[in-house]
Amino acid sequence: MDVVVVDDAQVNLTLMSALLGKLPDARPTCFLSPFDALAHCRHHDPDLIIIDYMMPDMDGIELIHRLRSTPTLQQTPILMVTADHEREVRYRALESGANDFLTKPVDRIEFTSRVKNMLSLRRGQVALAQHASMLQEEVRRATAEIYERERETLNKLARAAEFRDPETGAHILRMAHVAALIAQELELDADLQEGLLIAAPMHDVGKLGTPDHILLKPGRLTPEEFEIMKRHASIGHEILKDSASPYMQLAATIALTHHEKYDGSGYPRGLSGERIPLVGRIVALADVFDALTSERPYKKAWDIDRAHAFLIAGRGSHFDPACVDAMMARWDDVLDIRARYQD
Repeated sequence: MDVVVVDDAQVNLTLMSALLGKLPDARPTCFLSPFDALAHCRHHDPDLIIIDYMMPDMDGIELIHRLRSTPTLQQTPILMVTADHEREVRYRALESGANDFLTKPVDRIEFTSRVKNMLSLRRGQVALAQHASMLQEEVRRATAEIYERERETLNKLARAAEFRDPETGAHILRMAHVAALIAQELELDADLQEGLLIAAPMHDVGKLGTPDHILLKPGRLTPEEFEIMKRHASIGHEILKDSASPYMQLAATIALTHHEKYDGSGYPRGLSGERIPLVGRIVALADVFDALTSERPYKKAWDIDRAHAFLIAGRGSHFDPACVDAMMARWDDVLDIRARYQD
């Protein structure tokens, strides 16, 4: 274990170095200058620091103050060497963060015993830190497994909806990646960007509850049929809303709000502006764009320029202006996504 010894008298350094050399697990590193010792400790994280109180330029208490102000050295055991009569110095040293004391002249047996005790304390600290790190890694791994299972569950649900929906799996991938791209341009949290990738494909899971004669109808829906079709937003929310999973909760919000319009003319609740959750506003834009440019049983695909003009025209009415601006700023990336995930 690395033991740093700081004393302005070479004879004291030689004595303590010799005593440390007799211990089987101690490696002394000696300094005449407290400044050199401080620089070494900040870069090497020693296991024990032995400091003389009386030193020029910087006394032992000031050195302890500076050591303890370094985050990696706040728990490192420190022994201070003082004269037997310097009781007031000991009090100040304790307040500064010293763990124990040695008195001058240094007694070999006392020195060895106190150093062993301090190194034992250090071993306990290291073992505890390693155990905490191991537990943290196990928690991280278990959490990652839970999230992976949640992602798998969401993917399975999305695929189940896909089997009943004329929309393709490529549509789901494209709109999810475009949604994440918009979130990135808006400088949203990285976790939310990832959440959109995972949860956005669930936006139409409520279509599991839509009758086939409406869902698969090749022609235009009647007003009565469209009212039934609109229920898929609320049905999707009902399917997903009670989960404790943050991905499921995000997906529930998206399912409920991705057909709302910025001017309040959307469904199912007629929300407007920022009353629509941001993830709903983002997915609404990504979903409409991909739906327009994809072929469906009831329509031909629009060309890119026509769809681009539609999004611009809907800025502030159908779509959140900030989301439209973000998508336009990354238009080349949007087109790359379309090329990458083809039907």
